[in-house]
Amino acid sequence: MKKLLSKTRAAADKYGMFGQNEKIAIGVSGGKDSLMLLRLMAAMREFHPSHFEIAALCLDPCFGGMEADYSGIQLLCDELDVPLVIRRSRLGEIIFEERRESNPCSLCARMRRGILHNMTLEQGCTRLALGHHMDDAAATFWMNLTAGSRIASFSPVTYLDRKEIYLIRPMIFCHESEIQSAAERFRLPVMKSQCPADGCTERSLAQKTIRELEKKYPGLTERIITAMQQGDVSGWGINV
Repeated sequence: MKKLLSKTRAAADKYGMFGQNEKIAIGVSGGKDSLMLLRLMAAMREFHPSHFEIAALCLDPCFGGMEADYSGIQLLCDELDVPLVIRRSRLGEIIFEERRESNPCSLCARMRRGILHNMTLEQGCTRLALGHHMDDAAATFWMNLTAGSRIASFSPVTYLDRKEIYLIRPMIFCHESEIQSAAERFRLPVMKSQCPADGCTERSLAQKTIRELEKKYPGLTERIITAMQQGDVSGWGINV
């Protein structure tokens, strides 16, 4: 936990992720990454000099017309003294039943983002923290390079001028394996994804490819991050 907390604070401080006396929303999907982010942010809230508040936001796509059970996350939020807001939606029905999207991930991501951004504003938050980690950044870089012919990834901090909120990613210096180990150690209430496309996406393929390349080129993920920092790719520049 201390190692993850140190890396999370380093990323937050390096890229100026926290404003003074602000309220930060945390997007909680129920996966290990977002739940660990919730725990890390709750811990950092107690000592970080920016004195921020937090709130957890859950967006339920209601896949298969069924509402997800967030009782485990509610217990965690109660333990951490974090307010939890759950928004039920028709995302699953719209994407998989009404529109029958052949490439559902892109539309789902856009709709999710829109709803989460609105939820962030409704809770009086100025920032939305997302649970992306170092391996996610490397996979996004790989996808943009191989499928989009672009040298790009997501940014550590993104300002949405139409909504006037910041998207922040405090765990970008953390490895997925570290998060997985900590999630198991703390017995976080991880929810299995009910998405019909889970594990069959372009992102899943990119992540698998990088894991295979790591066997031949150990440290590849870190080198991708270093290259993005040195090249100031997508706001990753080291002279921030």
